[in-house]
Amino acid sequence: MARTEETPQEQAAAWASLFRGPGPSAGLRGAWAHGLARNPAAPDDLRGGLLGLSHHLLWRRLPTAVVEAAITHPDWKIRTLLAEAQPGLTADQWSRLILGEADSRRRWILTMIAVDRRVEVGGAAHRELAADPSSQIREEAARLTGLPVRLLTALATDPEPPVRAAACREAWPHLDDARRQGLLADPDGKVRATALLRHHQDHPLSRAVYEDEGFTDDAVASCWLERELAEHLAHHGDASRRGSLASNPRLAPDLVALLAQDPDEDVRSMVARRPDLTEEQRAAIPITFDAGGHHHALDWVQALHHDPSAMRRLAFSTHPLVRRSVARARRLPPDVVDVLARDEDRVVRLFLAESCDDAPAHMLLEVWQWWTGSLSTPDRPHGHPNFPRSGLLRYTDDENPRMRRLALDDPESTPELVERFSRDTSEEVRCRAATDPRLSAPSATRLLDDPHDSVRHAAARHPRLPARVLVRLLGDRSTAEDAAMHPCLPVDVMRQMIERLQG
Repeated sequence: MARTEETPQEQAAAWASLFRGPGPSAGLRGAWAHGLARNPAAPDDLRGGLLGLSHHLLWRRLPTAVVEAAITHPDWKIRTLLAEAQPGLTADQWSRLILGEADSRRRWILTMIAVDRRVEVGGAAHRELAADPSSQIREEAARLTGLPVRLLTALATDPEPPVRAAACREAWPHLDDARRQGLLADPDGKVRATALLRHHQDHPLSRAVYEDEGFTDDAVASCWLERELAEHLAHHGDASRRGSLASNPRLAPDLVALLAQDPDEDVRSMVARRPDLTEEQRAAIPITFDAGGHHHALDWVQALHHDPSAMRRLAFSTHPLVRRSVARARRLPPDVVDVLARDEDRVVRLFLAESCDDAPAHMLLEVWQWWTGSLSTPDRPHGHPNFPRSGLLRYTDDENPRMRRLALDDPESTPELVERFSRDTSEEVRCRAATDPRLSAPSATRLLDDPHDSVRHAAARHPRLPARVLVRLLGDRSTAEDAAMHPCLPVDVMRQMIERLQG
């Protein structure tokens, strides 16, 4: 095995060799830039030099000076990505970013991004966008988070129909009767339909108006329906309409009971999710729940997360989606946690592990055996504060690699165990060893040739890798990005790399 120890002189010579000869190839330039942009040890003053060189830079929170440079950067792609990806932009920064665009199409795109991200764009942007010459921009402005009421109501009387339609729903509570009637009689069909839909949130919708206007499922689900219309839809509407009717919060109890026995499974499923049912009524509805499907948490259950008595009642629901929604609470009473931690639906246990700070250690260990983390909570269950941190050496020889790797988390684990696990038959266990700072330099170097990518990538960022090895990795297109993310790259080396990229 090659010698891995280095003297300071050998390290300096190795780093110097990185910058001898011609600069990096185009492929290496991209790899260096992307790696340095994701390097957690890169100082803020150096990260600014990567602006325009790597899109990865803008996905991490940037220092103010770099954000300011990106706002006025000549490259439109950088300004767009700043809007799409950068967390924590202030209202003033959003305002200057959007209003700095002379081209109306670009202002429109940035305004749409602000709407999608539900951010505050600042008073100046609100005023100017609501009065923009482009009707497309005014239409998006009507959807901006925090738009002042006076601007919203003004947009509800805009000369362009799409703008009026966009503003109508949110502006409606703030409009006087004359302006509401104006929207209800608007010459544009879409504006009238939007106004009618909003009007019938507060006024019963008759069957005649429903049929004349050609209302869709949205109206059936949200409007205040006259009894005749509701009865007609419950008995004669197609399955889609009956499903929308089943979610209407104002539906009479007898019609709810009728739809609970509907011949269509989807209609019965919508009834079973209603908040106004008792758990006995919910249990009596014949449905087949798709446990493997994608289901959103129920809003009405989430609204009760701070009500212990409601959580106790709903934790015993026969409907898995109700119990899953309870498990999404951040804090729960101990008895509720105990019930959910033993739930037969493993997604309930998963959600408890991801969301609830009170999830018990034994359940977290059980979930760990089959769940590695999601995009929204990548550190759970392993990163949960209740996850066991001691007594894990008992898993040293466990047949399950997921459990075996936990032995290295035990404070009594040894460097010798790290070395042993670096030769484990499981890729996952070797990868865990490759991230352990106790791993020896020779073993970290050896794992650079592991047959599995995950192990090689982890080894390339090991803090004990010698400088000469890192230089070799930085010179190879296939390993350069991982090496550029190495936490022990000297700041001066990173600076010289960026200078090469800028040259």
